[in-house]
Amino acid sequence: MTLRHILIHPDPRLKKTCEPVSTFDKGLAALADDMLATMYDAPGIGLAAPQVGVMDRLLVMDCVKEEGGTPEPMVLVNPQVVWESDERSVYEEGCLSIPGQYADVERPKMVRVTWQDLEGKAQEQEFDELWATCVQHEIDHLDGVLFIDYLKPLKRQMITRKMQKLKREQARE
Repeated sequence: MTLRHILIHPDPRLKKTCEPVSTFDKGLAALADDMLATMYDAPGIGLAAPQVGVMDRLLVMDCVKEEGGTPEPMVLVNPQVVWESDERSVYEEGCLSIPGQYADVERPKMVRVTWQDLEGKAQEQEFDELWATCVQHEIDHLDGVLFIDYLKPLKRQMITRKMQKLKREQARE
């Protein structure tokens, strides 16, 4: 496993729609392993392929945050929300591509998602609470949408300026 570099907003790759995965091979499995290692190292609860510069419809997530909890890593290839509840929930979201910035985002409380596993087999599951928020956040990445896109323009611009400053500081190091 290799830790991958996480792209920081604003990066044009984070605003692009990803291509469906059609080849299910060892390379895809290695990418998923790298992404999980990178996500846990960051630390985060979700990571989408475009965040590591790969423009494929692939995400990883693990929303088990309790101390001593058993990890539940998930790899979703070509995920798609096929149903969402009318009931909404608000979570304070953050993003590994927008470090140190958080904001409340309202999303459907429950979603049903279809995807393929690393062998290409069809899967379907209902997610709720934090898992629902996380999977929606990561699928948004595959469509070039960031959590800050749900915020008012002024707040979004403020966060973008902070990220531009962070990138300038990192470039000097």
